[in-house]
Amino acid sequence: MTIQDFLQIALFIALLIGLTPIMGNFMSKVFNGEKHFMLPVLGWLERLTYKFIRINPDEETNWKSYTFGLLAFNLAGFLFLFLIQVFQAYLPLNPANLTNVSWHSAFNTAVSFMTNTNWQGYAGETTMSYFVQMIGLAVQNFVSAATGIAVVIALIRGISRKSTDKIGNFWTDLTRATLYILLPLSILFAVVLVSQGVVQNFNSYETVQTLQGTQQVLPMGPAASQIAIKQLGTNGGGFFNANAAHPFENPTPFSNFLQILAIFIIPAGLTYTYGRFVKSSRQGWTIFAAMMILFLAGLGISLYAEYSANPIFGNLPLMEGKETRFGITNSVLFSVVTTDASCGAVNAMHDSLSPFSGMVAMINMMLGEIIFGGVGAGLYGMVVFIILTVFIAGLMVGRTPEYLGKKIEAFEVKMAIIANLSTSFVILVFTAWASVSSYGLSSLNNAGPHGFSEILYAYSSAAGNNGSAFAGLNANTLFYNLTLGIGMLIGRFGVIIPILAIAGSLASKKTTPPSLGTFRTDNWLFIGLLISVILIVGGLTYFPALSLGPVVEHFLMNSAITF
Repeated sequence: MTIQDFLQIALFIALLIGLTPIMGNFMSKVFNGEKHFMLPVLGWLERLTYKFIRINPDEETNWKSYTFGLLAFNLAGFLFLFLIQVFQAYLPLNPANLTNVSWHSAFNTAVSFMTNTNWQGYAGETTMSYFVQMIGLAVQNFVSAATGIAVVIALIRGISRKSTDKIGNFWTDLTRATLYILLPLSILFAVVLVSQGVVQNFNSYETVQTLQGTQQVLPMGPAASQIAIKQLGTNGGGFFNANAAHPFENPTPFSNFLQILAIFIIPAGLTYTYGRFVKSSRQGWTIFAAMMILFLAGLGISLYAEYSANPIFGNLPLMEGKETRFGITNSVLFSVVTTDASCGAVNAMHDSLSPFSGMVAMINMMLGEIIFGGVGAGLYGMVVFIILTVFIAGLMVGRTPEYLGKKIEAFEVKMAIIANLSTSFVILVFTAWASVSSYGLSSLNNAGPHGFSEILYAYSSAAGNNGSAFAGLNANTLFYNLTLGIGMLIGRFGVIIPILAIAGSLASKKTTPPSLGTFRTDNWLFIGLLISVILIVGGLTYFPALSLGPVVEHFLMNSAITF
């Protein structure tokens, strides 16, 4: 690594820390209904939206009604996106005359974008028309991200309120998240991306003559607008097949740096929003610190693995599959950030990562995308581990566990365990199924432990609603489209529903004033305990599977055996 590499990482961390309170303070004003600078600009559109969908924005609901509205909205989004894919050839804005998408690929894609996963088993420029890209995929990029934000805001209300069954209004939270947070940031970011050379047009694909004298087709389209929200909303679906490694998506070092930063900016800001809601900024910074420590640990391990010399590769750093324009450090930083957040964007092929770097990417997803994580999803996933941590701490000292004055009882613990088990069920059971079935093995690009890692990574990505892939697995088959789609549904709603149930339960409880015997949850002791619980639970759950994949591959690689 060079001095410039270290300086870039330091700048990234410094900007993230500096922007966290700015974003967090703004989002707390938005969701508390306070005055903010975007209200005069878009307030009229918010009011018009409420009038159009005929809801009272001030009427709050209990957790069951909130959940029903969320599920109904997402079901409608799924059906719309599915239908416009299977009838794509008959719809406008299709200058490349692309055919209809197969039903199973359309199912997988509709589930993927509706759940904020954005897993893609297809090549964007050869499969999806401009109409589907804009009206279907880009819209879901906004509303699926807004759904995640709405859920975590409802959870925060449940934690901060007392003796009530109201946790907010889903339609109000969804509207405000979209209009005041995602839309303005996306417009600003899209303009910056266009200035860097990202394409944004409705032209037909261009045929040009290369220096070698051959013909090459260059894809066009409204890419910048979708790339902006795919990063800010931690969606990750690429407009082009090569995703952020494509020069039309990510043309310069500056655009690359901004795209990495954009992935973390809202998830990090929500930790500060959390502190504002519960009236303790220390609580928000405690969660931020735990996330940052886990992020830096994963980044350090990945960088060490990629820069370690290996005799198989001539004692050189591993450049295979890396983004040669930006170097190893930028590829590794991108891979760690995108798997920490539930964002499937990539600027390098994860299939070419060294075994330990690939393992870090998998662990990031297996832990539930809680290291900053997806917009909203990362924070509510971290709260699941906070509940488990205070429960374990209570058992250790012989006290009824409490968190922010609320007693953590059997119901909350059960819901937290269900949320945690939902993702592990998908990852372990579906990976085992694919590993022993002919239709699961037929799509592998590699044999041995690396082939197993390709399957394990795919289901980890689906269950964690990440969307990135090892890229060595052909997942556009009937088996993988269906099983990965089911895995995405379980990974999304198998966590959201228990989280909203926890929110409703905590909101109805009274608050116990802190005393000398209260277990503090805003200091370094709690940070250490929280990180320990996260790693122990993850280690016990996934270490056997990881041992069969990247761990074995690492030792075989050092013995000059590759797959």
